[in-house]
Amino acid sequence: MSSYQDLENKVVLVTGAGSGIGQAIALRFAEQGAQVAVNDVEPTAASATAEQISQSGGSALPTPGDVSNSEDVDSIFASTEAAIGHVEILVNNAGLVGPMLHFFEADEAWWRKIIDVNLTGHFLCAHRAARPMAQAGSGVIINMSSGGATRAHRAFTAYDATKGGIEAFTRALALDLGPYGIRVNALMPGSIDTSGLDADQRTLRGENIPMGRIGEPHDMTGPALFLASEASGYITGDVIKVDGGMLAQQRSATVDIKPPSDFPDMDDLT
Repeated sequence: MSSYQDLENKVVLVTGAGSGIGQAIALRFAEQGAQVAVNDVEPTAASATAEQISQSGGSALPTPGDVSNSEDVDSIFASTEAAIGHVEILVNNAGLVGPMLHFFEADEAWWRKIIDVNLTGHFLCAHRAARPMAQAGSGVIINMSSGGATRAHRAFTAYDATKGGIEAFTRALALDLGPYGIRVNALMPGSIDTSGLDADQRTLRGENIPMGRIGEPHDMTGPALFLASEASGYITGDVIKVDGGMLAQQRSATVDIKPPSDFPDMDDLT
């Protein structure tokens, strides 16, 4: 794994870090010597991730709270600043995927909840982080997009709308904050197994991914460290796809003219 020495002792806030991608990113930043503020809407989940980091010799602070609530967001940042300093790297990971509803099944409450958590949550956290970063003359904000930002999922109208908004927000924020030394980028995960799919489900999803496997939360961590470090010091306003090639293909493997099952096997290449 790559090492980014410039991340040592940096104050990093990862939202939605109680499980899945956020947890993996928080753990990886801690391995690099960063001081990690671990946020999750579930206090026990935030504390569990922070404890896991501490037991591994890292530095972590649980900062529970709802990113869609401005008072909670202020509390998250205030407690972080009081304990370990102002946030130098913000990973806006917290978000809702479901519930999955067809458009005819949806209602206003469902729409507003997903918009509030996924899109407004990104705004509130970035808004709270940006001023101290600007005063310091540097900072990094990493947002979390999805393939739904540029393609579409069935029964995910609200989710896809938020992800499209997050990519537009990322570009606009990069322009507003660039003169203050703040870089803003986004990660776009592909099909990442955050819920422990069974073997058959993993195989089925993997068949439709050019790299031949479903993604794991740890697949997101290297790109996150890269965007946070000086190695990407001239990159801002961009979206990095981490999807095993999903969006590069015209059609999924199961309906393509020549599916992977028809590819030459290794014996044919010798």
